[in-house]
Amino acid sequence: MKDNLLQWIVLIIAGLFEIGWAVSLKYSEGFTNLKWSLATLVLLLISMVGLGYAIKTLPVGTAYAVWTGVGAVGTTILGMILFKESTEFWRIFFILMIVCGIVGLKFVSK
Repeated sequence: MKDNLLQWIVLIIAGLFEIGWAVSLKYSEGFTNLKWSLATLVLLLISMVGLGYAIKTLPVGTAYAVWTGVGAVGTTILGMILFKESTEFWRIFFILMIVCGIVGLKFVSK
């Protein structure tokens, strides 16, 4: 487990960069805003490089699920905060289910 701790840390950080590029994509207005379009591409590249590093030792399915899960949860939360998206109970409930899945995958992965 200690052998791949760095890969798990990089994977979570890559997921955070995924949140960044997804939010930047919204601000890019369909790639019509140059500043946000460039930010999207840079953050996407960093996120992908991190995922690529993590899957050197982590199972690809687990790593991808965790990466997208972190991105989905974080992007949804920021969508609620920044873009006033729905905060209804069931939406939050199912986001928490994704979090449970991420944590579960970490505990059952070797």
